[in-house]
Amino acid sequence: MRKLIILAVAATTLSSLAGTRLAGATLQRLSLNDMIQKSTLVVRGTVQPGTSAAFRGSLIYTHYQLALTTAYKGTPAQTVDVAVPGGVVNGIQQPVAGAPTLTAGEDCVLFLWTSKSGLTQVIGLSQGLFNVTTNAQGQVTVSRGAASSPMLNSAGQPVTDSNLQMPLSQLVSKIQAVLAGGGGQ
Repeated sequence: MRKLIILAVAATTLSSLAGTRLAGATLQRLSLNDMIQKSTLVVRGTVQPGTSAAFRGSLIYTHYQLALTTAYKGTPAQTVDVAVPGGVVNGIQQPVAGAPTLTAGEDCVLFLWTSKSGLTQVIGLSQGLFNVTTNAQGQVTVSRGAASSPMLNSAGQPVTDSNLQMPLSQLVSKIQAVLAGGGGQ
């Protein structure tokens, strides 16, 4: 049994180093209430230019700096280092299915959680990233596309994700209601 585990770890490491994609991830589908409750921070900000990527153990994380405009949950500093799994270090590419893509200049709302080791990540991978836009009528909206990775509900049953869009004011009201214990609509 021990040899089997060592071979599995070696095969995984070799696959990662060779730049090949490992078996796809399956995400747990999170409701908006789940993300609000499980996040340590919910913030709006602008993704700053420049990224860095580094190994953390055997995993690569790409780091983005987010200049905050508003904190809806938590009390962060004016900038937050957001670590997204996957990236390229010294020519070694490590893609991660379901990982969000952040773009310099992007205005977004992020549902974040900070691990015990201090690494701040987007909760639910791409589920916790909402783009902020202003429509033709001047209404500020938030939206995210459906996750393309396979998803399971809390009972372990396969589910499909869907796009989510709403006025920013509605999202803020929902966050406030959940944090106040009302659960929102």
